Amino acid sequence: MKLNELRDNDGARYKSKRLGRGIGSGKGKTSGKGVKGQKARSGVALNGFEGGQLPIYRRMPKRGFVNIFRKEYAPLNLGALDKAIEEGRLPAGEPIDEAALRAAGIVRAGTKLAGVRLLGHGTLSRAVTITVSGASATAVAAVQAAGGTITLLVPPKVEEASAEA
Repeated sequence: MKLNELRDNDGARYKSKRLGRGIGSGKGKTSGKGVKGQKARSGVALNGFEGGQLPIYRRMPKRGFVNIFRKEYAPLNLGALDKAIEEGRLPAGEPIDEAALRAAGIVRAGTKLAGVRLLGHGTLSRAVTITVSGASATAVAAVQAAGGTITLLVPPKVEEASAEA
């Protein structure tokens, strides 16, 4: 084989449309753009434009609230924790913390995540000592029922006493 014999495979390259080459080509005159105006030009950005009428996104009322201070936690179910210990990805007798969970690849390590929240889906068959940022009530009960201990890094919210006298 010689360099001048190198070719693409059949169908690897498509012939480009030859626009504006006469009416016989089928893409002459307006080059498939229709007629004149903004849409026939390049750089058209008409999303949401309704011909000067107030767009629907401005006619609709605003709803809801987005808390910009919301903290997002990586979820961890009891079943996944038990499976990881069973597979040997986590030490059975040693205390487990968030760094160990991330290193084992059980929870995703994200920069925007505030920590790990233990959830009560699944069963725990052994006693574990675990330290996480948060946990559901069912998860805490399941860990304690299995004979383990759970430490929460984020203290639970304290209900303010009402000022009724």
